[in-house]
Amino acid sequence: MSKIISIGTAVPAHKHNQKDILQFMQQVYALDATENRKLKFLYNLSGIDTRYSAVPDYSHNISEWKFYPHSENLEPFPSLEHRMQWYNKFAAPLSVDAIRNCAEDKIHTNEITHLITVSCTGMSAPGLDLQVMELLDLPKQVYRTSINFMGCYAAIHGLKMADAICKTDEKAKVMIVCTELCTLHFQKEATQDNIASTLLFADGSAAVLVTHDSFAQKGLHLKSFYSEVVAKGKRDMAWELSSTGFLMTLSGYIPDLIEEDFETLVQRALQHSNTDKEQITQWCIHPGGKRIVDAIQKSLALPAGSLQKSYDVLQQFGNMSSPTILFVLQQLMKDKNEGAVFGAAFGPGLTMETFTATYE
Repeated sequence: MSKIISIGTAVPAHKHNQKDILQFMQQVYALDATENRKLKFLYNLSGIDTRYSAVPDYSHNISEWKFYPHSENLEPFPSLEHRMQWYNKFAAPLSVDAIRNCAEDKIHTNEITHLITVSCTGMSAPGLDLQVMELLDLPKQVYRTSINFMGCYAAIHGLKMADAICKTDEKAKVMIVCTELCTLHFQKEATQDNIASTLLFADGSAAVLVTHDSFAQKGLHLKSFYSEVVAKGKRDMAWELSSTGFLMTLSGYIPDLIEEDFETLVQRALQHSNTDKEQITQWCIHPGGKRIVDAIQKSLALPAGSLQKSYDVLQQFGNMSSPTILFVLQQLMKDKNEGAVFGAAFGPGLTMETFTATYE
């Protein structure tokens, strides 16, 4: 058995109101009055108040833009190379902030034996893992690995990997850090997918410390993992490279697919972990969007307030991709309820990744 000892989070310096991002995108898309009203309606229904970004431009005047060119049509449009330059500048320091927040009063960072970096919004070699190792002055022999391009469910995959490590090494202190700079990849064409991306996505980082059960400090025991791929949703959620950044596909059918399949998925996941639904006292659901959380609440027939932490994280931070579920879990762990936690996140595939855990 392994356990989560602590979770630390960090966000970039620039906090944007949802209404300011709306105004920015209305300017960029150059829509007519009718389409602008439709866009405003969607933003008002998003359940998001604020989002954080490494890019200051979204709530600044055009003369103060740092990332985009000073032109209303955004030409010359930022290239993939330009976006990766920003990623390489900001992702590692943000990751270090989350790790230090996670390790505080728990372990010294030089005690980290395994480092797992998670990201789908930037890649290079040498990559984020080596940058973090250098900034934290970690031991040169530290075990490193990276989980790339797995999207919003990647944090659970990282927990699964950390669990396997700790089961074979009782002295392991595994630090997972999920860092995404989604707002570097906003696009200017007013397609349905681009509108969904700019409506929902944000930047953030979350780090989680996982150890063997024998570690002295109390934590959240990782009991079981279960994953399924819903093949009929394969093209409804995707993340692809282009010359102008990473392109997100987030179909409007995703909430319907999740509502249709989620309850039976939960049944199979709970059966796999020998857990009854009545034993679940906390639901840690990735808030991919308000409609997705609403669909899960309806599918599971959960009492009002059961997914409040998911709604709160979405409202305050938006969808940060892989770190988001850890923001939710951090808030749930503060309550330290008796019983079990059930967690779920969704990503390209359509992949549904879950875990069950219990408090010490």
